[in-house]
Amino acid sequence: MKLPRDLSGSELAKKLSIFGTRFTRQAGSHLRLTTMDRGEHHVTILRRRRMRLWRT
Repeated sequence: MKLPRDLSGSELAKKLSIFGTRFTRQAGSHLRLTTMDRGEHHVTILRRRRMRLWRT
């Protein structure tokens, strides 16, 4: 799967909502998303204009 390189944090949050995550809260420039799939899980993403995603 090819990783998108030019996504903003808001766009990423919208795309993750397809998989069942929902916006929980915002603290400054960070968004917290929560999913209840197989237990409660949280993801924190930086809300900025463009994100840099590195390969691991």
